[in-house]
Amino acid sequence: MASNPEGATPYKHPYHLVDPSPWPLFSAFAGGLLVTGIILKAHYGMLWPLLAGFGAVLLCMFMWWRDVLKESRTPGLHTPVVRLGLRYGMILFIASEVMFFVAFFWAYFHFALYPEHVSGAARAIWPPQGIKTFDPFHLPFLNTMILLLSGCTVTWAHHALIEGNRRDLIRGLALTVLLGMLFTGLQVWEYMVAPFPFNGGGVYPSTFFLATGFHGFHVIVGTIFLAVMLFRAMAGHFTAERHFGFEAAAWYWHFVDVVWLFLFVSIYWWGAGEIAPH
Repeated sequence: MASNPEGATPYKHPYHLVDPSPWPLFSAFAGGLLVTGIILKAHYGMLWPLLAGFGAVLLCMFMWWRDVLKESRTPGLHTPVVRLGLRYGMILFIASEVMFFVAFFWAYFHFALYPEHVSGAARAIWPPQGIKTFDPFHLPFLNTMILLLSGCTVTWAHHALIEGNRRDLIRGLALTVLLGMLFTGLQVWEYMVAPFPFNGGGVYPSTFFLATGFHGFHVIVGTIFLAVMLFRAMAGHFTAERHFGFEAAAWYWHFVDVVWLFLFVSIYWWGAGEIAPH
C-alpha cells in the first residue's frame, strides 16, 4: 500500500475504510477506570486507581493517535473526499465543544442575572456578599493578551506553511506552544492567589472555577495538539496542499481564544462589580 504514488487509492472508491483497531475498546475501559479512580480518590482516598486510569488513558491516546498519523502519511488513503469528511468532523466536534461551554455560561448568567436564587433574599446582589473578585485588568487581561498573541502566531505559521516557508512555520508554532504554556502557568498562579476558596465557597466559586478551569484544560489539550504539529512540521510531514492536521489544531486553538474572550468579558469584567437586582 505504501508503494502507491501520491493520490492513488488502493480502493475502487474515494473513501477510507479504517483498519480494525483495538484502541476504541481499550479507550472505553481506560476512561471507565479513570472515572472510577476519581470517585475512589474523592470518597476513600485511594490514589492508585486514579493513577492507573490516567496512565491507561495516556497510553491509549498515544497508541491511537500514532496509528492515525501513520494512516495520514500512507499514500492514497486520504483522498479529497476523505479530507473533506475530516474537516466536517472537526467542525462538528468544535460545535459540540461550543455547546459544552454554553452550559457553563448558562449557569453563570442564571445566577448573575437572578441572584435571589442564591440567597433567597428579595434584594440580592451578584457577586454574592463577601466575594471579592479579580481585578479584570490585572492578571486576566495579561492572559487575554497572551492568548490573542498566540492566535496571531498560529496564523503566521499557517500562512508560512501555505507559502512553503518552513522556517517561519516552525517559529510560529514554537511561539504558539510557548505562549500556551505561559497562559497555563499564569492561570495556575491565578488560582493560587484567588481571593475566594476553591471548594466550599458557594455558587460563585463553583461557576468561576468550572468555566475557567475547563477552559484551562482545553488550553492544555490545544498546547499538546500544537506541540505535536510542531514536531510533525520539523519532520517535514506537511505540504502546502496537505496539512489538515495543522488546520485542525489551528481551528481548535482559535476556538479556545474565542471562548476566553467571552469568559473575560462576562466573568472577569462584567461580573467584577455589583450587579443590581431585578
